[in-house]
Amino acid sequence: MALDELLQGFPVVVTVPVAWGDMDAFQHVNNTRFFRYFEDARIAYFERTGVTDLSGTSGVGPIVAHISARFKAPLTYPDEVQVGSRVVSVGQHSFKMEHRLVSVALHRVAAAGFTVVVAYDYVEGKKTLLPESWRRALGRVENCDFQPIPDDELNDGANDR
Repeated sequence: MALDELLQGFPVVVTVPVAWGDMDAFQHVNNTRFFRYFEDARIAYFERTGVTDLSGTSGVGPIVAHISARFKAPLTYPDEVQVGSRVVSVGQHSFKMEHRLVSVALHRVAAAGFTVVVAYDYVEGKKTLLPESWRRALGRVENCDFQPIPDDELNDGANDR
């Protein structure tokens, strides 16, 4: 299957080289590195939407409340991964992102995961309502109009912050 087919529907895709140092004693990429690959794509998504720029003077910015991964194939050096990110739902205080990590060498999905990102007031030290400007920016990237759902429907841990 073509790599672009494996990442179809993901508006933000980053390519990351697998480094020799990403591997562990078992000679495959350590599971913790997969979360860094997800982070690379998540930050690229934030940059595309301007979410990080929108926090500016308000003191509100994104913070991760939950992250998970399902590992499907081991990665080894040398390789390159393409990591896709998209927003799949938006709550009152948070949004849920899906990530898909594809090995260029294997031509298959090596991992899939989810991240829940909470709008966080860094001045007050607590979650806050998702800024409407974020919701519009996410909708522009996803080409849809996100209507907020209750955060508990995201099954996300957003209420824990």
